[in-house]
Amino acid sequence: MPIKIPDQLPAADILDKENVFFMREDRAYHQEIRPLRILILNLMPTKVSTETQLLRLLGNSPLQVDVDLVYTASYQPKNTPEEHLLKFYTTFDEVKDNRYDGCIITGAPVEQMPFEDVAYWPELARILEWTKHNVFSTLHICWGAQAGLHYHYGVPKHDLPEKMFGVFLHNRPDTHVKLFRGFDDIFYVPHSRHTTVLRKDVLAVPELSLLSESDESGVYLVSAQHGRQIFVTGHSEYDPYTLKSEYDRDVAKGLPISVPKNYYPDDDPTKEPVIRWRAHANLLFANWLNYYVYQETPYDLSGLGAE
Repeated sequence: MPIKIPDQLPAADILDKENVFFMREDRAYHQEIRPLRILILNLMPTKVSTETQLLRLLGNSPLQVDVDLVYTASYQPKNTPEEHLLKFYTTFDEVKDNRYDGCIITGAPVEQMPFEDVAYWPELARILEWTKHNVFSTLHICWGAQAGLHYHYGVPKHDLPEKMFGVFLHNRPDTHVKLFRGFDDIFYVPHSRHTTVLRKDVLAVPELSLLSESDESGVYLVSAQHGRQIFVTGHSEYDPYTLKSEYDRDVAKGLPISVPKNYYPDDDPTKEPVIRWRAHANLLFANWLNYYVYQETPYDLSGLGAE
């Protein structure tokens, strides 16, 4: 939560230059508080694991958050018990008349297919269009980021010669990007994908800002509309053993898969993984919730649909 300081306190200018978040007394006095409404569109086959990962990060904040879980009605999930979906999830048609402070669109294991060949693409395109007028800030993750960049800005995805799989080093960008407040100069992010978006394609779109990238794993974080749309190509939300589970699964199936890079000591899968990204993940989601949702969203969401 922000610190509240007197409007004319000299420290305010110093803190502002150091990119330390605070709230001036006058703004704090007029601020109205209510729970944040967040929609999670869960496209992953392992819905229980993914929802747990995201809720853990959203819950690591003093902000009160109300969450609605949604799955695509045009594709019946095969790996999640139907009773779980019926009890905890709704379809888009059931929430389309709502307004939300934030929305998270997850990845999906379909990145090697053309977007339009994905069974639920028409429904997803409808949801992506809906977010522009019914959600204040939308966070797109992995394939969800590629889908969002393609739908909104025509950015293509490209096949990789081999799966980008492991934990990769990233450099902190401009320190005045609010999403990166509190980050170290270098930080690590898990990636698990067969496709990528290219730097040149992102930079060719004037509406997009490339906020972070990695020498090894490429484009990581892109923003548009001053944070109303955020696209994250990695999996900061992953649990400590998610990469191990994916690796063990593919090995058991006899699929060609390399040991995830920078994950096991000495790249030896018989050793315990080293977890390097949890602090970054918590900061990323806390900063998104605070600076791009809580501090910016209107108290009355009914006006979003009129934009």
